[in-house]
Amino acid sequence: MLDTRTLLIIDDCAADRKIYRRYLLKDPHQSYQILEADCAEEGLTLCRKVRCDVILLDFCLPDMSGLELFDQMQQEIFKTSVPVIMLTGRGDEEVAVQVMKRGALDYLVKQHLTQDVLQLAVRNAIKQSYLQAQLQKTQERQRLIATTALRIRQSLNLDQILNTAVAEVQQLLKCDRVMVYQFAPDTDGKIVASSVESYQTVALCDRVGAGDWGLMTREEFSQSPMPNPHYPLSPEGAPPNPIPYIYELGLCNCVSLKEQFNTKANLVVPINLSNNGNPNPKLWGLLIAHHNSGERHWQTNDTEMLNEVSVQLAIAIQQAELLAQTQAALAKEKQLNVFKSQIIATVSHEYRTPLTSILAAASTLVKHNHQLDESKQQRFLGIIEQKTRYMSKLVDNMLLVNQLELEKPKFKPILFDLLQFFSDLVEQERETAGDRHEFILKITGKNQGFWGDRGLLQQIFINLMSNAIKYSPDGGTIEFHLIGKESEAIFYIKDQGIGIPMADQENLFQSFSRGSNVDTLPGTGLGLAIAKACVELHGGNITLSSQVGQGTQVTVSLPKALPTAQLSPSST
Repeated sequence: MLDTRTLLIIDDCAADRKIYRRYLLKDPHQSYQILEADCAEEGLTLCRKVRCDVILLDFCLPDMSGLELFDQMQQEIFKTSVPVIMLTGRGDEEVAVQVMKRGALDYLVKQHLTQDVLQLAVRNAIKQSYLQAQLQKTQERQRLIATTALRIRQSLNLDQILNTAVAEVQQLLKCDRVMVYQFAPDTDGKIVASSVESYQTVALCDRVGAGDWGLMTREEFSQSPMPNPHYPLSPEGAPPNPIPYIYELGLCNCVSLKEQFNTKANLVVPINLSNNGNPNPKLWGLLIAHHNSGERHWQTNDTEMLNEVSVQLAIAIQQAELLAQTQAALAKEKQLNVFKSQIIATVSHEYRTPLTSILAAASTLVKHNHQLDESKQQRFLGIIEQKTRYMSKLVDNMLLVNQLELEKPKFKPILFDLLQFFSDLVEQERETAGDRHEFILKITGKNQGFWGDRGLLQQIFINLMSNAIKYSPDGGTIEFHLIGKESEAIFYIKDQGIGIPMADQENLFQSFSRGSNVDTLPGTGLGLAIAKACVELHGGNITLSSQVGQGTQVTVSLPKALPTAQLSPSST
């Protein structure tokens, strides 16, 4: 069936109008609805009432010239360009030039007019007008997309990029709402930006996986079980038809956004990021346009615009993510450099005193070996052994802190008895700490059925107990209380030492932080940092309370049971 075009003939000669009508109605390639006017005034009236596709305009009219009428129509009526073919009985080149300069599409001389010439001229006028309109639309679309892309890419902040994108696309498509949905590797994903503030965050699918939303070609979609699937395809298979609803994506397990958002029409395109040289892009998310204020039939032009914007949005997202990764890497590098500097400063300071003691003791033994009785020799050897152990522990702590802060060691829980575990550790401290400290062990509640990492738990105890002993230089009582509850184990170590000033307590769990009142007492400021990291790997909490001159209490609470996902194969 031929497309019907509306054509207006403005000519004061009825015989000529009859001829033109007969010629055009015989055109086998085009169908016409033909209107007629015998003067300029009647022609203007018809132009105001009816949208014409082509106008045949006689140069000589009784009430005004064809040029004057053409100028008036351009000013009053034509908001978009309507092709006008000027007809005259005189083959005057000067008139032809005037006509073409004013914007007429063609100029025909009546005496030379044949059926084929008129049919071809009108068809060409329609075709040229259509191409010009398409060109104008394309140029306007490219201008709007370029403006949108520029605004989107003015920022490297991801949230700002997404919020700008949805606002600009809403203006571009003249729709009710635009959203960006981001996929997540382990969850259903979420809506991360919306042009309308009050929106409901819902999962697009009851099972969301990036593989379910892959970019499909026309051939793949032709095999889809969904009826009439029109999905935003890859460039080699661009869709020729509108995309009416999101449930036509042809995806398994998809819950229709139309029902969830009560929208009448949805247009969805993928946001694909380049995948490190991989020919298959990485599906980051979806750009979704909603329209619910009335029936909306999405056109191919809408789809193409949304696709082009999604490409620009993908570039902006990738740049923002790259910047964030670079900033994170720089921050990590800065943290590492600071950490290395602190290690060097701490080691150089903490090694100097024990090395001096070791050197002095060794030198005395070498030079005065024959003058020293056995008890004095053993005392000097004890100094060497004690300082060497201190230095060895210092190296171990440095390596452990490095592992905890930068590498995050694996958590290897097993089931064991806390009562026996801590009883053995407290007994070891009694044997090595000397006579100046009295150790009290109190155990209450149920302490079986605890899942934990023995190595990490031992680090917690050793560092807390070492601090309690070290910062009680005058001796005193050190209490260890273990309290077993139904779902958690709580223990605390309490000393009667020098205490910690309130101003210093906030930062004590950071590496290399020490109280301002430690004076000459040796230490690296790593013990509490190590203990805190080990507690957090258990999913527990650690707190500290202290008063200067009265002592310090550090309390640790740990969950007894762990989620199945955290259990190592060796523990099941």
